[in-house]
Amino acid sequence: MSTQRQGSGSGSAQAGESFVVVFAGFHRPWGTWISHRLESHGHSVVLHRWDPRREVPLEDYLGDLLLATGRILLVLDDWFFALGPRREGEWSEALRGIVARNADRFAAVNLTNRPLLPATVVLKPVELWGVGAQEAERRLLGRLDLPAGPARRSLPPGPGTRYPNDPPAVWGEVPRRNARFTGRDDLLNSLQEQLMDADQGTAVCALVGMPGIGKTQLAAEYAHRFSSDYDVVWWVNSDTRGTQRERLGELAPELGLIAGSEPGERIRAVHEALRRGDPYPRWLLIFDGWDDPEGAEDLLPDGAGHVLITSRNRRWAEAGATPVEIPGFQRHESTGYLMRRAPRITAEEADAVSAELEDIPLALVQAAAWLGESDMDVADYLRMVRSGELAGFADQPGFDSVPRSSLTSWSILINRLREAQPHAVELLSLCTAFAPGRIPIGLVRRLPPSQLPEGLAWLAGDLPSWTRALDTLVSYSVISARDTRTALAGEPGPEQESVHMHRLVHDIVSRLTAPDEQREYRRVVRRTLAAADPGNPQDSRLWPRYAELLPHLEPSGAFASNDAGVQTTVLNLLRYCFRSGEFRLGAELAEKIRMQWSEMFPPEHPRMLDLTTQQTNILRSHGGFRAAYELDRAVLERLRCTPGAEPTALMTATSSLAADQRYLGQYAEALQMQREVLDTALRLLGPDDYLTLLAQHNLGLGLRLLGRYAEAYDIDLETLRKREALLRTRHAATLVSGLSCARDLRLMGRYADALARQELVVRMHIQVLGPQHPQTLRARHNLVLCERRAGTLQDIGGAMAGLLEQMEQVHGRRHYATTTFLVDYGNYLREHGELDHARDLILEGDHAFRELLGPAHPISTGMQSNVGLILQAAGERADALTLFEQAYAGLAAALGPDHPAVLGCALNAAAGRNFNGRLDSAEELSRDTLRRARHALGQDHPFTLSCEVALAMDLRGLRQHEEAGKVEEDALQRLTRTLGAQHPHTLSARQRVRPYWDFEPYLG
Repeated sequence: MSTQRQGSGSGSAQAGESFVVVFAGFHRPWGTWISHRLESHGHSVVLHRWDPRREVPLEDYLGDLLLATGRILLVLDDWFFALGPRREGEWSEALRGIVARNADRFAAVNLTNRPLLPATVVLKPVELWGVGAQEAERRLLGRLDLPAGPARRSLPPGPGTRYPNDPPAVWGEVPRRNARFTGRDDLLNSLQEQLMDADQGTAVCALVGMPGIGKTQLAAEYAHRFSSDYDVVWWVNSDTRGTQRERLGELAPELGLIAGSEPGERIRAVHEALRRGDPYPRWLLIFDGWDDPEGAEDLLPDGAGHVLITSRNRRWAEAGATPVEIPGFQRHESTGYLMRRAPRITAEEADAVSAELEDIPLALVQAAAWLGESDMDVADYLRMVRSGELAGFADQPGFDSVPRSSLTSWSILINRLREAQPHAVELLSLCTAFAPGRIPIGLVRRLPPSQLPEGLAWLAGDLPSWTRALDTLVSYSVISARDTRTALAGEPGPEQESVHMHRLVHDIVSRLTAPDEQREYRRVVRRTLAAADPGNPQDSRLWPRYAELLPHLEPSGAFASNDAGVQTTVLNLLRYCFRSGEFRLGAELAEKIRMQWSEMFPPEHPRMLDLTTQQTNILRSHGGFRAAYELDRAVLERLRCTPGAEPTALMTATSSLAADQRYLGQYAEALQMQREVLDTALRLLGPDDYLTLLAQHNLGLGLRLLGRYAEAYDIDLETLRKREALLRTRHAATLVSGLSCARDLRLMGRYADALARQELVVRMHIQVLGPQHPQTLRARHNLVLCERRAGTLQDIGGAMAGLLEQMEQVHGRRHYATTTFLVDYGNYLREHGELDHARDLILEGDHAFRELLGPAHPISTGMQSNVGLILQAAGERADALTLFEQAYAGLAAALGPDHPAVLGCALNAAAGRNFNGRLDSAEELSRDTLRRARHALGQDHPFTLSCEVALAMDLRGLRQHEEAGKVEEDALQRLTRTLGAQHPHTLSARQRVRPYWDFEPYLG
């Protein structure tokens, strides 16, 4: 016997009584609360968990309790008496014997509304079931003959001190508590101590182990048993990354957070609230079935809360979690469970079954369910298990770690159910046409009976049979029902029901189902998914429904379906991945679809063309530029060689390839191709069609990448006006055009105009899409660049640091959008003297772009100039000059001598030459750069004026003071007129600070 905790009241100056509170581990919250209340009244308390072994006589256990000082308070319910397990007669004998003889030492509280053993009358148990905290405390004190006045001490609220009948403020889809949960007390208590005693920051434990070992059940029991430790308990199904992100994002409204529908935005809001502990400081997140730790840093929150992960992957230590290996049952736990679930069997029979099934919880659950519900002799059951009824089934892939006896026992159960409860087996087999884990089985009832095979029409039309079948499967522990408690009132109807099916059970039942039946069930599930398709993946309000459907595409055979409705649903789910930012998941999904559809359709088929468009959209967004290019190029070549190819299909394929070329740095080729797209769209669709305006927008983008900012602005402004007229001001495409115009204005040097427009653009983005939508993040990125160029006095550095954190939450650290911003932030930090931090960011960005784009891409080449500025600021002038010259020569070869980026590299190279004493060469380059800048950007562009300032400095270095003065004076007058006398550029020029140019790694 062990004590868990010595109560803090034992050292009280005022004499109080001593108590030992004895509770089953299942009711730890009650034991802790009772202890807390007694201590607050000045009494000392020892908590003792009741876990008697069957082999030890009951009177010995109760006698040991009497050795403790003070009175003994038993926390009773039917679970308390089930531990052991023991016959009712043994309990009655002990209660009438040792307890009755020591009635003054024993007292009890009762937590159930069900009858207790008649002999418990000797304990005079007071009922705490169904009453509030104040009444429960009054009854407790009254039963113990203690004064019921105000508490003597005000104890701080701590773990487990909330009244157990008061649930956490937020409780999210935790599986229903398993009333038959057995043992694991030491493991649960150790887990709780490990989480509570962790160092500062979130405590993360990963429960790992073989299939069927009970990881999910253990996590669910932890959530229930220790629920009074937490204000928030949130269960996250993690079978796929998409459902995982959607489910985690659904916590945002439960925390009272105002956030949009985009998962990244909601997750960021949730992370921030959990980190601050506002509104709830004590929280528990449970990620169930998270087998891939990659990218975990983007989803695991910071803060003072706790995280549990269940996983088959043992490599969670690499992601910062503490792995906890989950073993099988101890033998006494196995036998105790079997005897409670099947009271008719003896201890020796329970031991034999446990040994045969190797103490694996899931196998024991099934065996106990069968032995408890049937009248089969244990000897017959063991004989069937040992006979190997599966005949080679155990040797199939996927069951290497599962004992043959466990597989055989499942076969016995399914075969017997097939005879006695055919509807239950039909429903069970139907579940295997979904993915394992959470199954929205109720969706099947939304199908009209005419779309169901004759033998399965009862699924939609016979509610009593549906209910009986589900209840049977739950009763036999084949599936488990989900806990539907949420903040919303009311119970879901049959169409909203969901169940949970263990992966191992899913695999076993799948292989026990005849192939023709499997095909029939999969056809039903495919129709179910198509019928449940909301039909608009662009609507972010519908994304949770798409996330629910996504895991079930592949198991249902939807990828290979010839049904047009199913194919539309498959493409809609791919569009959902693109629109919601689930790019990695979408890339994997698209490749699986392609493998199937390539065998069904020729490459030029409309379905394949649509698939390619969606797939390459996702690949580009995910950074797979070369893969997207190869796909689009192959499709376009095929279409060009196909007689009578649909002109709009040709136009779409050409547009996709032009987009790929832009990302690959082939700007001139992309622009030429985009002109073809726009000409075709104007001819086929007219000037006001949505696709025509998209082609026009992309033309402006191509002009901007080539440095032709004024032309781009004219195109973008026209597109914006038409979109405002034809769509609406708040349409997402209109917002993109507004962003493009502001970007053009900034690059044209019209900083004040750009800032004024961009502030409005960002406000509209936040109102329409939310602050963390990927498009909004791009708008906010441009806003801080506009603020920087306009010379505002705001804390841009703080805004940039916060925005970088949010981009990491939405995209991840390695996404190109995050990398682009990271470089711009590094340039800002370098300019403001934070050289070490700036160096880290710039070098990280340089490495990331080279890895993503290759060393010859214009962005990789231009990044050398940013690295050079870091080296120059650190005094490494020779190395800096080398990088400046390489960037200048490389970009000139790629983009031509008059591209603004080339001119910027030339400006930096001239400075490098000057600082290294090559004054003649610096002056020559500065003069040439100024001439070309005037031609490319205009006389009054701020960059052109920077070139003038640089030339004046080179002339002064060569002692050509007269010309230097004239050039400098002209530059100062123009800067004052263009930007204002107090603009940082003007002030720097007046102070004769050498100008430089930051390379912005803009991909489009």
